Amino acid sequence: MIDNEMIEEKIGEVLGLEMAAQKAVEQLLSKGLLDKSEIKQQIQEIRNEAHNHQTQLEELCERLSKSKEQKIDSGNVKDVAAETEQKASKMMSTYLGDDADTSEALEFLCIAEGGEVAHYEVLDAMVKDINDSEFKNKVKSILNEEKEHLQECIKLARENIA
Repeated sequence: MIDNEMIEEKIGEVLGLEMAAQKAVEQLLSKGLLDKSEIKQQIQEIRNEAHNHQTQLEELCERLSKSKEQKIDSGNVKDVAAETEQKASKMMSTYLGDDADTSEALEFLCIAEGGEVAHYEVLDAMVKDINDSEFKNKVKSILNEEKEHLQECIKLARENIA
């Protein structure tokens, strides 16, 4: 049985990664690294879905913080999310440096999406014992969308080279 602290930490990590993904896309767009129209449109769709995931997770956290069965500390989740977002943003800055191009920007987004998939896979395994089917279904649904995001980013990175 997974304890609440572990679940809070993992939810915080996925939430922070969703927040960082949105921030990364905004920064990469503002630097002109994703200006090709086909890339820009698809990446903006991924960013919008990240925003939806963030909203859904925040709503689920709020509901779980009031639950009698699986009560979680939403404050702890928010703290972990903020820390994770900062770490991911620092990773992007380090990875891209000062001379990034479109290929490097897309490759970083592949790395970021891969990290999200891995974290959601672990969260999905952790919530198997939770008596909250809505939460389990939401995690599974977001995981499947994140897998699609990863495939889309890989496709864009490959097409950009061609």
